[in-house]
Amino acid sequence: MKKNFGDSISNKVYEYRVLARLSQKELADKVGVTKQTIFVMEKGHYIPSMLLAFRIANFFDVNVTDIFTYLKGNDEDDQ
Repeated sequence: MKKNFGDSISNKVYEYRVLARLSQKELADKVGVTKQTIFVMEKGHYIPSMLLAFRIANFFDVNVTDIFTYLKGNDEDDQ
């Protein structure tokens, strides 16, 4: 059985994209993914690979942790 740590990644892709006045399609084209990938990432339903996270951060010329934040969950063994 896989252990569920309950952790996740939040992101500010939407905020950065809107400030840059880009459509989802335009950002997707710039970082090499589909518009759907950007859409579900902005909705919080998709956690990007490290490679994609770095591509997005590099595109916006910011540190990856400025856009993506690790949210630690509860480790089942710690309870």
